Amino acid sequence: MKSLFYALAFSGLSLPLAAEPSADPETRCVILLHGLARTDASMLVMEHALQAAGYRVVNQGYSSREAPVALLADPALRAARAGCGNDTSPDVVTHSMGAILLRSFAADHPELDWGRVVMLGPPNHGSEIIDTFGDYAAFETANGPAGLQLGTESLPDSLPPVPFETGVIAGSQSLNPILSAVIEGEDDGKVSIESTKVAGMTAHLTLPVTHTFMMQNPRVIVQSLSFLNTGGFEPELSAGDALSELWDLGVESVSQTP
Repeated sequence: MKSLFYALAFSGLSLPLAAEPSADPETRCVILLHGLARTDASMLVMEHALQAAGYRVVNQGYSSREAPVALLADPALRAARAGCGNDTSPDVVTHSMGAILLRSFAADHPELDWGRVVMLGPPNHGSEIIDTFGDYAAFETANGPAGLQLGTESLPDSLPPVPFETGVIAGSQSLNPILSAVIEGEDDGKVSIESTKVAGMTAHLTLPVTHTFMMQNPRVIVQSLSFLNTGGFEPELSAGDALSELWDLGVESVSQTP
């Protein structure tokens, strides 16, 4: 099925923007978009938590290193919205480059409605890592054409302010001091806290988590749920409180890694 999806996507044929009817039109739908060089499996814990909280979830995969952002975004978001059925203003949770796909698609389709959006570690103003290493062939091979569009003063800065209610969660811990050394200011190992901010956002929160594992962190998951439910974060929420809330939902497989 996925091979057919990508064959259609890159053949120039368009996928429908219209949604298929859903079994339960009252259930709010959340689209999940993973980041660069990851798969939908990286969002499975988030998916399970959202489902336990009563959401319908479309965990949308896409081949992040195969094409530029716009060519990745169009088929992925069309398919995800179709998967949301009758919910024509779905919520979205993105990780890393997933936010840029969403912003690109939304800019190309201003006629579409959206619910609340949570962006995890989004490179909304790019990353100095791309500026520093993007000219190396091995880096291009590892990250593909979309990855090379994520430098500072590049594609992210050309996109308009977000047109939806947006909460951004940034990380302040790094697993890679070498990469952090080329990033200006406090960072999560891939993106600076400052770069995660975007014009038009509703709320911003910094947590002691890393770019790589933040989407599986209990505090990030519960804060994402908070924003989807209320339009705001809970800055005083502790790690223990987050674990307790997930336990009450029946979600136990969360990462304790920052």
